[in-house]
Amino acid sequence: MKVAFSTQDKQRVDAHFGWAKNLAIYDVTPQGYSFVENFEFGGKLEEDGDEDKLAPKLEAIKDCAILYVAAIGGSAAARVVAVKIHPIKVPQPEPILDILEKLQEVLKGTPPPWLRKALQKGVESHFDEDIDQNESEAKHG
Repeated sequence: MKVAFSTQDKQRVDAHFGWAKNLAIYDVTPQGYSFVENFEFGGKLEEDGDEDKLAPKLEAIKDCAILYVAAIGGSAAARVVAVKIHPIKVPQPEPILDILEKLQEVLKGTPPPWLRKALQKGVESHFDEDIDQNESEAKHG
């Protein structure tokens, strides 16, 4: 599962999504995590109301299931959710590696429902039908 981090310093989640100079992408599994790519953004990122600045960011994170941010505006959050990415606000700057380690531990156990849904991103939908079929066979068989 790919996870995006909104960051100014490439070390911590410390940036508002729209203002972030960097979006760091990592791949996370129960076995570990690895750095995938960093997208850098320039220009006047702090200008509010400029929806065009979001398009390249949304494109950069399109394969991600989760987006960690320090903050995100309402319209940006709606656009992130619309492309099936789960935004998570981090209340104060937190090291990306700490978040990755916590996320990896959660994946080893029983992830909460929202995370199980996020894990389905990119998986073909007939997988759900297979589960439903197996459950009904178990109940009736």
